Amino acid sequence: MKATIWHNPKCGTSRKTLAILEEGGADVTVVEYLKDAPSRDKLAQLYRDAGITPQKGLRIRGTDAAERGLPDADADTVLNAMATEPILIERPLVETDKGVRLCRPQDVVHEIL
Repeated sequence: MKATIWHNPKCGTSRKTLAILEEGGADVTVVEYLKDAPSRDKLAQLYRDAGITPQKGLRIRGTDAAERGLPDADADTVLNAMATEPILIERPLVETDKGVRLCRPQDVVHEIL
């Protein structure tokens, strides 16, 4: 199975999710999203396929998202902010042929393996 993970190697949950993918034998493409940010359109597709709003995929902790009012902003505003400042993207996002999940906690990844 092929899988893509939008990954931050400094994040324990992201590292654990990657380990689950690798241990499960997935052919994993690792995208360090802070260095290679997904486009706004890709983010919109990922959240749509995961069945969540961009606001649910917004990283609050360690960012200024709350101060900027992003949790209450419309989807377009949130997506635009994430595309220009990828630190605002909650991680890890994983995409397989079976779907997309925001893998918090990491065991959520089993739903799409």
